[in-house]
Amino acid sequence: QICLSLVKLLFYLAHSPLGSIVLLDFQPRQFVMVDGNLKVTDMDDASTEELSCKEDNDCTLEFPMKSFPLKCSTVGKCEGINEKKNLFNAYRYFFTYLLPHSAPPPLQPFLSDILNATGDLRYGINETLKAFEKVLHLYKSGLYLQKRPLLLKEYISLKGFRTVEAEDYKCWPSYSHLGCLLSVHSAEEAAAICNSQSQCQSFIVTQQRTWTGRPLASFQSSPTDLIPDVNAVVYIKRSASSGERL
Repeated sequence: QICLSLVKLLFYLAHSPLGSIVLLDFQPRQFVMVDGNLKVTDMDDASTEELSCKEDNDCTLEFPMKSFPLKCSTVGKCEGINEKKNLFNAYRYFFTYLLPHSAPPPLQPFLSDILNATGDLRYGINETLKAFEKVLHLYKSGLYLQKRPLLLKEYISLKGFRTVEAEDYKCWPSYSHLGCLLSVHSAEEAAAICNSQSQCQSFIVTQQRTWTGRPLASFQSSPTDLIPDVNAVVYIKRSASSGERL
């Protein structure tokens, strides 16, 4: 969410009515999240000036560990230097820390491609935004889910009940410090996640939603006390259930 919002912001800066705007003091502390969108807190160090040049050799974009040769345009300006400077700083300060392992395994190769392409400046801001929006579409639609045997049939569903919230086993990247609370596309994906975790014996798909509209599922090591909830369904592994419990 942070990286996508940043890319949308940089896309606007690259195509602003004032021309391409560069953030000269590009640091994480210069940004803040407001209602799920990343905002720049200080525009004092923003500039629309692009480096003047006479030849291509005048257009090297320098960073502490890397440099990139750019073209000198016919009007004597280094082509795209503001856009590329913003994008590489986004890679340095945000993408390298936030993108790895921040998506379901089938989507991680797409994020790795974005990481590598922006790290080498093979992508401009237009291509980067398009790549992010593709990943978001796959994530929200569930199209990333690989065809696999249906696992939900291995679970008994108890409609009209939910489990009591209590501290349980931890997982990553959980939305709760009390236990394992993960974003899922459907109950079927939740069943696959539960099957992949040795501690998991039951789960419930909650009414909570993430910023993408996906529900959160709570995974538990054993079916705890059940309480009535007309909007809820508890899924319990058949191997974990017993006649006495049900």
